[in-house]
Amino acid sequence: MRKSLAQRITLSVLGVLVALVFLFPTYWMFTTALKTPGEILSPKFDLLPSSATLSNFASALTKPGFLTYLGNSLIVTLGAVLAALVVGVLAAIPLARFRFRGRKGFLLLVLVAQLAPLSALFIPMYLLMRDIGLLNTLPSLLLVYFATSLPFTVWMLYGFVNGIPYDLEEAAMIDGCSRTGAFRRVTLPLLGPGLVTTSVFSFITAWNEFLFALVFMRDQAKQTLPVWLSSFRTAFSVDWGGVMAASVVYAIPAVVFFLIVQRKLVSGMTAGAVKG
Repeated sequence: MRKSLAQRITLSVLGVLVALVFLFPTYWMFTTALKTPGEILSPKFDLLPSSATLSNFASALTKPGFLTYLGNSLIVTLGAVLAALVVGVLAAIPLARFRFRGRKGFLLLVLVAQLAPLSALFIPMYLLMRDIGLLNTLPSLLLVYFATSLPFTVWMLYGFVNGIPYDLEEAAMIDGCSRTGAFRRVTLPLLGPGLVTTSVFSFITAWNEFLFALVFMRDQAKQTLPVWLSSFRTAFSVDWGGVMAASVVYAIPAVVFFLIVQRKLVSGMTAGAVKG
């Protein structure tokens, strides 16, 4: 039954309102970053700054340690994403293609691991890193972010691989490809949307993580950008202009990463939802 014009207009208006609700915090962050301290603390409500300034961005970018923290965040985040994708693919292929004893139990274990709250893993991970001597090192954060994103990666890639007909690989092997060659030439290209979807999730999870970086990294030179953001708050005041400007800068790498992979993201979000 076709929707009437009034229904379509109503749905469109509701969609615009929902989009505005979600976009307003980003708009408010950006405009506040352009305001002077007097405008920020003024009780007057202004949607636009009366005198835009870039001083907040200048103070944020020249704050000690910014480039170091940025480098640390990129190392642990990209390292965790790459490691999770490699291990996730190696785990998803046999789970989807082979039938063996304990397969369903392992899948259930992966799902339970994904449902476990991160806070419940904090103390065990801290003790583990302390015992193996990795506290206050970037590999400890990389391993934590890898471990927390791996269950989701395996579960999602399992769905994607399960949705690719095995007949395609068999046809490639009949044409002369080895099993490895068939996977590399047939299955792996079709996994593109799944790899993108899981990499976006892993990137955002690791990029925004604060608690582990704060506690595991005792040396300030080894901390990450979320910890750097907290440095704009002192015991007596908060530099709101600096916080907002730093937040804009902090969001840029995530936006760039999303723009790079966004072509395959939409198809990836739906293609992995297949029945196992």
